[in-house]
Amino acid sequence: MYPRVILKGTLIKKSQQKRRTSPSNYKERFFVLDTQDLTYSERRPGKKPVQKGSIELARIKCVEIVCSDIPIPCSNKYPFQVFHDSYYLYIFAPDNDCRQRWVRALKEETKCNRLAVKYHPNFWMDGRWRCCHQTEKLAAGCHEYDPMGFASKKPLPKTPDPERRLSNPDLGRVVVVAIQNYIPHDASDLTLKKDQEYVLTDSSHPEWWAVQDDRGNTGFVPNIYIAEKSGSNFNRFVWYNKNITRARAEELLMQEGKEGAFMVRDSRQLGVYTVSVYTKAPGSNGEKNPRVKHYQIKDTEIEPFRFYLAEKYLFSTIPELIQYHQHNAAGLITRLRHPVTLGKDNSQNSFDVSQGEWEVEPAELVLGEELGSGEFGMVLQGTWRDRKVAVKMLREGAMSEEDFKEEAMVVTKLSHPKLVQLYGVCTQHSPICLVFEFMEHGCLSDYLRATRGHLSPDTLLGMCLDTSEGMAYLESSNFIHRDLAARNCLVSKDNEVKVSDFGMARFVLDDQYTSSQGSKFPVKWSSPEVIKYSKFSSKSDVWSFGVLMWEVYSEGRLPYESRSNAEVVESLNAGLRLLKPRQTPSAVHQLMEWCWKEKPEDRPSFAVLLHELASLSDL
Repeated sequence: MYPRVILKGTLIKKSQQKRRTSPSNYKERFFVLDTQDLTYSERRPGKKPVQKGSIELARIKCVEIVCSDIPIPCSNKYPFQVFHDSYYLYIFAPDNDCRQRWVRALKEETKCNRLAVKYHPNFWMDGRWRCCHQTEKLAAGCHEYDPMGFASKKPLPKTPDPERRLSNPDLGRVVVVAIQNYIPHDASDLTLKKDQEYVLTDSSHPEWWAVQDDRGNTGFVPNIYIAEKSGSNFNRFVWYNKNITRARAEELLMQEGKEGAFMVRDSRQLGVYTVSVYTKAPGSNGEKNPRVKHYQIKDTEIEPFRFYLAEKYLFSTIPELIQYHQHNAAGLITRLRHPVTLGKDNSQNSFDVSQGEWEVEPAELVLGEELGSGEFGMVLQGTWRDRKVAVKMLREGAMSEEDFKEEAMVVTKLSHPKLVQLYGVCTQHSPICLVFEFMEHGCLSDYLRATRGHLSPDTLLGMCLDTSEGMAYLESSNFIHRDLAARNCLVSKDNEVKVSDFGMARFVLDDQYTSSQGSKFPVKWSSPEVIKYSKFSSKSDVWSFGVLMWEVYSEGRLPYESRSNAEVVESLNAGLRLLKPRQTPSAVHQLMEWCWKEKPEDRPSFAVLLHELASLSDL
């Protein structure tokens, strides 16, 4: 069986200088990573590529980003290293996203090797390591190597002012713990290692704080990557209330009256904390039942993952736990959406889409014919400022105005050519609506059925490629779609596919989304861990993408069309999968099956899927 290609692309490599007299040069090479080797070739116009080197993956000991403050002497400014045998190969990517894709893929393929315990985070130059100044090239590294420690997908805040001070004498000694690894992007940054302790030296900037490590090195880190070690030092968080009783918490949250309004407060028991959250979820009689639920934060006292709430999703710190449940209910009655604190500005984390550039004047919006209807209301064709638009109207009772604005808030923060673009919102009249770019051919599932038998293999592959590109962007933005399917993708007049309705599955009330356990999600597109535990991730989106590819190649058929949800769950538990559609190429079907691996960690990332599909489109 031939090795499977994982990534390929043009990068710049530095000469490995295997001899002391070898010149230091930088050359453009075409790299190919497959399941056996990393090879690089010289491409010459009009001539066959000449292979210049090949590294067997089994011989690789370390793959990591290179952090350096020296000028990069080539056009690609984002270096990473491959340590193999007794040699270091330095490769330079054109941007950070490209570098992270290669590092993640290489680490994934080499994680079972006999790896280095430590590595050098900086270059070997002029006969010494720039990080630790050792003069032996094969000297042990100075930083612990984490083969699973991929560079963070979280978007970083804006870079701090380099003139800012690195210490605040009024701060006192505050110990913080790194929630996750952080690799510096600038000479003034400091490396963070997950679960390691640091001393906070300056917290005056809203996003970048200065910390000091155990060697006395000081630098900036994004404050979302750290949390106070002390369990009682949560004063910087808008959700924390030190001395509020249960009755007062209920009073404040009922006054707020927003679904998911919450606070963290001290419990009666010393050193224990309670999350109080407001919900309008229906009671046992099916009617709305506004109330406040209280959840005690449990502490296992077993390091490093100690804290959890209703379900045992364990976290190293309480701030990390709260951050997770702000995006996932995971056993709670609702997500923690709106932090409320007595005596603090509760609006500091809010976002009002009805203010500023996003608000559309009703007089500028002309509504036309109905394009379709969804779980939340009608979608109409319209005109806005002389351009065609699609207008999503909120149906009364389908979804709260807060949730509707939350979708708008999400969409304004995400921008990519393969995501349906939001132009603005109209909140000044009822019903409120979102104004999107107009996609001539409508939803992908309907278009596939309407054109059955008329789309070429290249077009079908291109549709999958477009979708994977949009999803790779969402994955890199640390965003989970939750409802990826052909019905939630739209098609332009040029057959370009764009992803729509990101993250809306949590609001759906339709029967097709209800599993046998009563959870709300699209069962026939859902992975085993979503069905069993309602555990969403980018890897559960990957499973759904496999089903979407099946929809594309079956030209719009409904997956498991003759089976009930309960029968689908039973089949999946037995290890059965959707059958290969008749016109699906073998390579595409292999990708579908890869997406449907039982364990999430065995499924590919969207970055890998994108490159796999791109390589097929080049054939």
